[in-house]
Amino acid sequence: MKFLVRERVFDIGDDYWVTDEDDRKVFLVDGKALRIRTTFELKDTEGNLLTTIRRKLFKVRDQMRVERDGQTVATVRKRLVNPLRDKLVVEVEGAPDWEVTGDFLGKEYVISDEHGTVAHVSRTWFRIRDTYAVDVNTHRDDIGGDVALVISVAVAVDSLTRDDDGEED
Repeated sequence: MKFLVRERVFDIGDDYWVTDEDDRKVFLVDGKALRIRTTFELKDTEGNLLTTIRRKLFKVRDQMRVERDGQTVATVRKRLVNPLRDKLVVEVEGAPDWEVTGDFLGKEYVISDEHGTVAHVSRTWFRIRDTYAVDVNTHRDDIGGDVALVISVAVAVDSLTRDDDGEED
């Protein structure tokens, strides 16, 4: 199922909605302004907190944690050196790691694990700037089909790789 992420880059706090294919609001990505470290909260349409996405400070490699109910459920890490292709690793608690490969600045990448594709992220379907789709494999019955987690990982990937383009969080 495709979810559309429509960022509003110049809003204070970077708040934006994630909609489904029928343009219904599904999640709010609530950027927390005035924090020492980059922090986002993924909320449902009722305002209930689903996950917290935050950058870890003082690490050798840039990384962001996805937390649910105060517990880390995934950690997104940049590779130290990989001259052949862009790649990030997602350490998922209690499950095989996910790999994120592709063109991050162009928002054309795939999230996968040993069981196959978790999601495909693409901007090519849209002409609107700062809009991209996250096509989640909702047919999976494992953690790879957890839409809130997959959207949270996409937000973390975007935040980690946005800095490479000279933008600040």
